[in-house]
Amino acid sequence: MPAATKDAVLGSAVDLAREVAIELAEDPADVGEYLGLVVEGERLVSHRFASTARGYRGWEWTVTVARVPRGRTATVCEAELLPGPDAILGRPWLPWSERIRPGDIGPGDVVPFRADDPRLEPGWTPTGDPELDDVAIDELALARARVLSPQGRDEAAERWYRGPHGPTSAGSLASAAACHSCGFLVPLQGSLGTVFGVCANQWSPDDGTVVSLDHGCGAHSETDAEATSTDWPAADPLIDELSLELVQLSTPAPGRATGTVTDERASADAATAEDPTADESTADAVTDAATADAPTDDEPTADAATDRDAAPSADAATSPDDVTAADDVTPGDATPDEAPTSADEQPARPDPEP
Repeated sequence: MPAATKDAVLGSAVDLAREVAIELAEDPADVGEYLGLVVEGERLVSHRFASTARGYRGWEWTVTVARVPRGRTATVCEAELLPGPDAILGRPWLPWSERIRPGDIGPGDVVPFRADDPRLEPGWTPTGDPELDDVAIDELALARARVLSPQGRDEAAERWYRGPHGPTSAGSLASAAACHSCGFLVPLQGSLGTVFGVCANQWSPDDGTVVSLDHGCGAHSETDAEATSTDWPAADPLIDELSLELVQLSTPAPGRATGTVTDERASADAATAEDPTADESTADAVTDAATADAPTDDEPTADAATDRDAAPSADAATSPDDVTAADDVTPGDATPDEAPTSADEQPARPDPEP
């Protein structure tokens, strides 16, 4: 086929091509300078004009003209806006099933069915052998139409291990212990269980996701947070004087030495003050006992000190005035220095009443 040659009639139809380009554009200003012509074939030429329309920089208005043999008039065949060498173009068109990416599926979206998906293979077909069917169906759960193929399993393991739930994530590098020693790890079955498990800790950022055994986070079951020191000084304790009563404790004075006889006198004085009649009966009983135990003038007795102690009680029974005088004597007035040393210094006792 002979090469196309320039056509003088079609080459001179520049004004005709511009008028057609302006009619095609929304604004006459969108048609720019003339860029030249392209010989498409015998008696077929395309005139090109630069596009100045917004968003179409680098595109060209293309008007194709032709003529009949031995004709002297150019006829417009077609006009369109085509991308030039410097035009900005979109990516090549791909079917939706091929351009979908992880994370694109939202609520209500459905992925097209792929009958030849290399990540899947036909499931187990029951054979009638109870031993084989029980293992394949009950233990391995292969009684599905299609199951994960070795290629699909390897791709998933590689994706999980290299992803944010593997050992190279920022949280895993900063953790103190790995997931294989955590009590919240639920191991997987099969070959994937040798590398992965499922996190079941609600406080972990990986809760409910598949993690590698050498992954880690700050919610490990066997780690603890270190106590941090503070730069604030320790404050003095505050005492609430509005709700607490401050009491000044004093040291009690040492008590004076008293004997058993002094305690008995105090008890007798208290009983006399409450019931004088009972005091007289008590005094009579004491006097009778003192008369029966009284020694003769010729022999001294060792009970002189005891009789002396009982003498004030007998005197108190004789006269009410003596009772008052006995009450005035405090237990502290009787000291060991005043006790009689012999029977000769014993005071005279009054005769008992008949």
